[in-house]
Amino acid sequence: LFYLCVLPSSSEGFGIAEKIVLLTFISAVILMAILGNLLVMVAVCRDRQLRKIKTNYFIVSLAFADLLVSVLVMPFGAIELVQDNWIYGEMFCLVRTSLDVLLTTASILHLCCISLDRYYAICCQPLVYRNKMTPLRIAVMLGGCWVIPTFISFLPIMQGWNSIGIIDLIQQRQFNKASNSTYCIFMVNKPYAITCSVVAFYIPFFLMVLAYYRIYITAREHARQIQVLQRAGAPTDGRQHPPDQHSTHRMKTETKAAKTLCIIMGCFCLCWAPFFVTNIVDPFINYTVPGKLWTAFLWLGYINSGLNPFLYAFLNKSFRRAFLIILCCGDERYRRPSILGQTVPCSTTTINGSTHVLR
Repeated sequence: LFYLCVLPSSSEGFGIAEKIVLLTFISAVILMAILGNLLVMVAVCRDRQLRKIKTNYFIVSLAFADLLVSVLVMPFGAIELVQDNWIYGEMFCLVRTSLDVLLTTASILHLCCISLDRYYAICCQPLVYRNKMTPLRIAVMLGGCWVIPTFISFLPIMQGWNSIGIIDLIQQRQFNKASNSTYCIFMVNKPYAITCSVVAFYIPFFLMVLAYYRIYITAREHARQIQVLQRAGAPTDGRQHPPDQHSTHRMKTETKAAKTLCIIMGCFCLCWAPFFVTNIVDPFINYTVPGKLWTAFLWLGYINSGLNPFLYAFLNKSFRRAFLIILCCGDERYRRPSILGQTVPCSTTTINGSTHVLR
């Protein structure tokens, strides 16, 4: 990203050394995104325990969106960046731009759905969660994550609504007479900039912050109650075991899962917030944001498409085990012990109004 911001203007082009650095960096980002997101999708498809968790349906769909970004969007942007020229025509420029807006918007909508799923699972009663997260509702939410972005991507971009009032400026920047180069320029007017940014980033971001704040408050309250019970030494179900031991373990598991999703959301916001802030500011300052700064912010957002799988691997034990099984060709050391072969007796505990069976 340093090279994108400080190298000479596009009319001077990149030198051989700079092109090598850019190609190495961009290739690493694309390869990381493709392999990482494929690994997530294969892990959920092959692991029955991962398929049982409703949240993972959103994670698979999110990985699919990130995979499409790395296959359909990033390579063409990389070619234009290195060659300093767009060679695929005006129509494909519109298609590529529409796919860019569609897929990046779908990513943040998936993260919003994940946060709502975790909110209902942790903060509400189990009956409420079962009523809210039915298979039909999950399918509708997943459909919305893909359909809603089309109304701010293909529909307005193909109709040219984003360029109303700034067509002359766009045409001026599409061609560089000094270097005889053509560029795939995506510029937006004020109404489209505000509408697109609010729908694609600010509303979902607000919902995610609200959901994770409620999850944090609930987890902190449960932890306080558990500490009170432990200090009092009062058993929770009359059995001879440490007070609320299973509840403590369950709450730690849910809290860790919520923290994992918070980190994923935080990385997304850190990667895309500069772009969406600039997207709104630029039309109101007469489009004076430097082109290389735009490019740097855009590729900072693309990097996020390769980050999520690594966050799952390092922060989620179930995904980490599934990844190891795939990468180690099904090594038995990483498989879960068979439930049928267990001789350890089971016990039950009540958490947030629901009964859980534990070994």
